[in-house]
Amino acid sequence: MPETVICNYRVKDGNQARFETLLKNHWPTLHRLGLVIDELAQHFKGTEQDNGKPIYFEIFHWLDGAVDRAHQHPEVMAIWEPMDTLCEKRGGKPNMEFPHVHRFNA
Repeated sequence: MPETVICNYRVKDGNQARFETLLKNHWPTLHRLGLVIDELAQHFKGTEQDNGKPIYFEIFHWLDGAVDRAHQHPEVMAIWEPMDTLCEKRGGKPNMEFPHVHRFNA
């Protein structure tokens, strides 16, 4: 069963272009390695309401158990590690967050 993740990235000012380059390669790498479903990732960017700093969102669907395998793959880590350094903690929140969610009918 696929698992949906909404990635929140709090990108440091001045690092948007470098971050976007990594983000552009993120889902294609995960897909090529057989870690996500065929549905393309969705990407959003904006500014945080309280400080006006850049924030990015990425939504995609992991294949069952793939998130654990991703943490062990050098190609994935070659993207995740630099992404981590381009982001910052803000307002008591971590630099990146990855809530896993399930769709429901309200």
